[in-house]
Amino acid sequence: YDIHVTIGNGFSAARSNCRRWIELTVEEQRAYVMRLLDALEVTDRDKRLKVARAILYLAQGVFDECDTEVDVLHWSRHNIFLLYDMGIFTALLELLSMEIDNSQACSSAVRKPAISLADSTELRVLLSIMYLMVETIRVQTEDDRPEWIAARETFKNELASPLYNGEPFALLLFTMVTKFCSMNAPHFPMKKVLLLLWKTILFTLGGFEELQEMKVRHRERLNLPPLPEDSIKVVRAMRAASPPASAMELIEQQQQQKRGRRSRRVLPLVKQDSLDTYNERDPFKNDDARDEEEDPEDTDSGIEGEVDPLDRDVIIQPPPPPPPLRPPTERVNFPKGLPWAPKVREKDIEHFLETSRNKFIGFTLGNDTETLVGLPRPIHESVKTLKQHKYMSIAEVQIKREEELQQCPLTLGEEEVEDTAAEMLYLGMLPNLSQYVIALLKLLLAAAPTSKAKTDSINILADVLPEEMPITVLQSMKLGIDVNRHKEIIVKAISALLLLLLKHFKLNHIYQFEIVSQHLVFANCIPLILKFFNQNIMSYISAKNSICVLDFPHCVVHEMPELTAESLEAGDSSQFCWRNLFSCINLLRILNKLTKWKHSRTMMLVVFKSAPILKRALKVKQAMMQLYVLKLLKIQTKYLGRQWRKSNMKTMSAIYQKVRHRLNDDWAYGNDIDARPWDFQAEECALRESIEKFNSRRYERNRNGDFAPVDNCLQSVLGQRVELPEDFHYSYEMWLEREVFSQPIQWEGLLQNP
Repeated sequence: YDIHVTIGNGFSAARSNCRRWIELTVEEQRAYVMRLLDALEVTDRDKRLKVARAILYLAQGVFDECDTEVDVLHWSRHNIFLLYDMGIFTALLELLSMEIDNSQACSSAVRKPAISLADSTELRVLLSIMYLMVETIRVQTEDDRPEWIAARETFKNELASPLYNGEPFALLLFTMVTKFCSMNAPHFPMKKVLLLLWKTILFTLGGFEELQEMKVRHRERLNLPPLPEDSIKVVRAMRAASPPASAMELIEQQQQQKRGRRSRRVLPLVKQDSLDTYNERDPFKNDDARDEEEDPEDTDSGIEGEVDPLDRDVIIQPPPPPPPLRPPTERVNFPKGLPWAPKVREKDIEHFLETSRNKFIGFTLGNDTETLVGLPRPIHESVKTLKQHKYMSIAEVQIKREEELQQCPLTLGEEEVEDTAAEMLYLGMLPNLSQYVIALLKLLLAAAPTSKAKTDSINILADVLPEEMPITVLQSMKLGIDVNRHKEIIVKAISALLLLLLKHFKLNHIYQFEIVSQHLVFANCIPLILKFFNQNIMSYISAKNSICVLDFPHCVVHEMPELTAESLEAGDSSQFCWRNLFSCINLLRILNKLTKWKHSRTMMLVVFKSAPILKRALKVKQAMMQLYVLKLLKIQTKYLGRQWRKSNMKTMSAIYQKVRHRLNDDWAYGNDIDARPWDFQAEECALRESIEKFNSRRYERNRNGDFAPVDNCLQSVLGQRVELPEDFHYSYEMWLEREVFSQPIQWEGLLQNP
């Protein structure tokens, strides 16, 4: 788990009458948990903390009685379902609410010059237990018992429903985040809060695979055609691009070798073929290329004027003559076609027909996409091809339905809104949505590796810094690794949380997605993500900020080896830090969602000079990350100028090879730039107006105030009791004189027809 484990003395309290926990019957275990539950209600703070630590020990798998890591995980799972069945989570939630509202602890933390681990001990223990419960119950295994499967569904519904304090559980955690960022509670352990918040959203709303299934079901309900492919499977089947170098670069490299500027072992063959998207290797190529060592001059230097990163893989020499004939079974059969089915929007077909009618006939027919009279035969074929690949998204259907509801509120009546988990979460988040978004981005900025430490920035290290600062080199190195790991986990949790919210709200209703994305844009999320990537991204992806021997449950089962400065400096043996790679992909996907189909936001990418930053990210040879970088480059390619496109043809080829084609999209040429003025304010204001109309119609109490019946009866109107201010009778005569008697009334005007 990405959560620090606090191991202290006194956990042997989990034993009953000197018997081991794993030897007790289930009934005896339940009786012991019941006693712990009763002890949680004591008023003494120290006793409560001791009981909470005993519950944490059970949730961690009574590791003192286990011999292997598998045993620890088995008993942790068993105990957590037992704890949930006994109602421990509800009791912990009450204690958590009490700690959040503890004004004395908050005020003392605000006054302290330096906050450490000691200021958040109770909160960290409570959040650790709750995190273990949410994460363990969320993950389904093959050997789950039927009662565990039922408990999972019950727990999921409880977390999503407004059962806890009249709101979903996630909102309580959002409140903790905003309270921390407003400096009212600087002792809150933000890493644990964000991890628990992310896992709660992941559990209640569902992950990416559940999202894909929900999307398929939603399209079926709307009678839309099925999706052309499963995007998750397509992305998993992709291979990282590594196109060969051009002839000009080969000549330059050979000249550099002759001058002695470079010493590099010349390889006869290519490591990856640029068109090899499908994981097969060319049978006529040798495998010696895999032994190539990285040249030090090819590492990321952070210079924006460098050669295209896709072009800098290996030196290519002409291949040797093919070997003798091989058996036909060894030949590689490449799948035909590109990975994505092309798509066309309805407005693309309308725009194409409008242009064609203007050219050949001289007038247009509006939104008519059926009438082709007077158009030449090739136009007929083009329209037929476009319609074959037409894709109607759920968002387009929702926008069209919303326009109908706004135009005919009485005829269409009330809209039936399904009480999904996403709907209940949005309803709870709506009043303070901007505060939640700004708080998350503040934390993301504070945890970004490119951010400089400032005195006025928020302190996200409250739950990692010890009371006494390190005095030895070893302690300093360990704390440095802990701090970096701490920041990486915060970035991971926030990026995953934001992406999940955007995807689920978009599926639930497009305008819910739009308001969250607009808050993100207004809070400078786009330059923040670009700032995050404006670093040595290869170093960030390959960072080794973890100590394997201290990972749970390894550290509690095996003997702890002596930590030395050399072992800490060496780090783990893994080539990549998957945590950081996951964070980078999430941030790129968020950036894609914010800018897709938004011309003004695309121009923000151009204005902030994102192209060289994104190009450097292509050095990470991971297919999914490259795909989302190429998507971001594709939408701004037409605005970068002909010279940029000319000198980055390998990047253009990679875009063509990996990114979905939108027929009629002029992304590679930029012929329609003059017709697209950049008016950021007008676009965002129009979008905000649509969002406010949607929220007003669906969520305001007096939704149809303009259409409410009016009381025209004189007696009932005069008989209504009107609340008057206390000082009204003092100034009543003066008001009567000024507003009634001194105003001339033209009685004849009432008799005349208007």
